Formats: sequence, structure tokens, C-alpha cells
Amino acid sequence: MPDNIVNFNKARKAKARHQKVIKAAENRVKFGMKKSEKEKAKALTKKLQGHLDGHKLGQKKNDASESDD
Repeated sequence: MPDNIVNFNKARKAKARHQKVIKAAENRVKFGMKKSEKEKAKALTKKLQGHLDGHKLGQKKNDASESDD
């Protein structure tokens, strides 16, 4: 008997599994993070930006008074 006997059921199922892996990778890129992870990252960014803004030098609190010349 030849050594290259192919079971078509196994080949079909292997192809389907491979397609699922490819689709999952595309979805990970397309949809990215969970909503809770996005909100957590956004809150952390806002907190850190506020911390940095609080340490700026020479910044006036009321910029509207300068524009009323």
C-alpha cells in the first residue's frame, strides 16, 4: 500500500481548524481589547496626564484674562 493515503474527513476537519485560527487572529486585531480593559487604560491615562499637568511650571490658571487686552 502507498504511504500517502489521505483520510478526507481528517483533512477537512484540519482545514476547518486552521481557518478558525486565522479568523481568531483577524478578530483579535480587529476588535482589540475588552471594553473593561479599554476603560481601565483610559482612566489610567487620564490620571497620569493630570499628574503631569499638575507639575508644569509657569502655567497660569486663568488664560482668559490675557485675551481681554
